Amino acid sequence: MTDASKPLADKIALVTGASRGIGAALALELAAAGAHVVAVARNVGGLEELDDKIKAVGGTATLVPVDMKDMDGIARLALALHERYKRLDVLVGNAGVLGPLSPLGHVEPKDWDNLFAVNVTANWQLIRTMDPLLRASTAGRAVFVTSGLSWRAQAYTGPYAMTKAALNTMVQIYAAETASTNLRVNAFNPGPTRTRMYAAGWPGVDPETLPTPEEVVKALLPLCLPACTESGQVYDFIAKKFLAFHPPS
Repeated sequence: MTDASKPLADKIALVTGASRGIGAALALELAAAGAHVVAVARNVGGLEELDDKIKAVGGTATLVPVDMKDMDGIARLALALHERYKRLDVLVGNAGVLGPLSPLGHVEPKDWDNLFAVNVTANWQLIRTMDPLLRASTAGRAVFVTSGLSWRAQAYTGPYAMTKAALNTMVQIYAAETASTNLRVNAFNPGPTRTRMYAAGWPGVDPETLPTPEEVVKALLPLCLPACTESGQVYDFIAKKFLAFHPPS
């Protein structure tokens, strides 16, 4: 009999950007739900802190210190997962960078390239390399963290907003391409959250007025579960419901 408190028992869940913020909070939630968590991030210290927290809730994790711009590193990880587990049950593309908030004409090419490399290309590489593993699962679930800025065309948020708009389209296409499979693919918009990234972009906002990552991931976790039937959608944390990818402003 399946333990209702462990809906991801014996499942393998990969989370990128898992060393802090939403990624770390979600990794802990997935572990508490029974999944073995493959935690990916650049920050080794943050991963080790996460591992301690996962062990404290009785969970297990594999720590993978990989930069998301390392295309070969992502491919090697997929090969290692295939050799060890033959499948991947949950993929969460959470890692992202904000980049400079400035007029488009002031953005440096290196910043532009870095934003697209981390926020778009890395997620494409995840899809490219993890797709066979997700299809091998009886209930593969893929979730990518997006932003409401992707459909607002707000001044000074250009490169970041454009990368998230590209991510949205990629999610929709991947969902369409896997519609006849057991895989479900969605995006999740956390909105303003009490994270280091949000504080860096909007330092004037009182963090005490924002939800914590731990609160936000309570709404993200259901998208990772076998019970999730939606695909090709974006779930908005503030609205507490699925929205069109480009809702009216």
